[in-house]
Amino acid sequence: MIKSSRSAIFRFARQWRAAAIALFAGALLASCGSGKDDGDKVTTVTIASIAYPYQGKQVFTGLNGVVVEQGWLKDQLAKKGIELVFTPVSTAVGAPVINEGFSGKRIDFASYGDFPAAIAVAGGVPLKIVAPVGQGQDVYLVVRKGLDAKSLADLKGKRIALHRGRPWELPFSKLVDSKGLKLEDFKVVNINPAATPAALESGSVDAAVLLSDGLLVEQKGIARVLWSTREAPADWRMRAELFARKDFVDANPELTQLVVEAFVRAAAWSSDEANKAAVIRNAARGALPVEIIEKDYANSNIPWRERFSPLYSPALRTHYHSVADYAYKRGLIRNKVDADALFDDRFVTKALTDLKLEDFWARPAKDAG
Repeated sequence: MIKSSRSAIFRFARQWRAAAIALFAGALLASCGSGKDDGDKVTTVTIASIAYPYQGKQVFTGLNGVVVEQGWLKDQLAKKGIELVFTPVSTAVGAPVINEGFSGKRIDFASYGDFPAAIAVAGGVPLKIVAPVGQGQDVYLVVRKGLDAKSLADLKGKRIALHRGRPWELPFSKLVDSKGLKLEDFKVVNINPAATPAALESGSVDAAVLLSDGLLVEQKGIARVLWSTREAPADWRMRAELFARKDFVDANPELTQLVVEAFVRAAAWSSDEANKAAVIRNAARGALPVEIIEKDYANSNIPWRERFSPLYSPALRTHYHSVADYAYKRGLIRNKVDADALFDDRFVTKALTDLKLEDFWARPAKDAG
């Protein structure tokens, strides 16, 4: 019975993901223009980002949601006769769809994770990090209810749900390495996070690597948290930044500056303690309960103002070097990515000066002085 249940869960996860990728890729093709920076006048600026269904529509959370709600970027581009298009992408299929959009020049910017971006760059799609998005997000290792495991070593030979090639794979790999173990010591099951709760509840997997939804399965009594990146160095956290196509940036620096300024404005608003309740409420729309968002934020021990800092920190740079090295060594990419070439901090620097925010966020220790 358990074997049958496992097969059904994994088969459904594969079929659902394939159908979802096709659906969202089609939607991206239909909603985005092309040839916008090949010498023709730019008529649209397209930003892709993860969105969630909420009250009958797709909504953006985090800084993307703030940029949409503030409307500043839309107004600034409209003055130039340019339309702002925010393209929603499902969290289940975000990476492949966004990479296809970048490759086909159907999107100009995207807020998405580190691993997928490295895969795109290695595949011949030059990207730039034009604005960091905060301090990263914690990753959780959870074990199913009833499993007597007190450490990672206790999971040797067990089935661990890990969606391969997604940003949370790197922190788990670092944990494995730090304990003198290898990924091959575990039976890694490549399934989507959406299918993971059912797999944990049925016993189809013994553990799972998740983002803040790890706290949700714990709240529901399906699993318990065994470890999280709050116990690790800052550069272990999963990261997502505002990435841009290099050719768009090179051809349109003024438009890139507007986009980055909009995100810095959104970061400053979100960093204001007075807006904390609104930030948490908006983050929970269509995704997770408010209490889970609050717990995830509280667990990280990051001061509220610094949570959304757009500064290029040493931890950020170390993280992307780790991403590039890991992806290459594990065979996720065939060509080594030059991590240093990803960073383009000139737009954030100018935005901070123009908005008089040079001292708003604490400067990383290595940069202070």
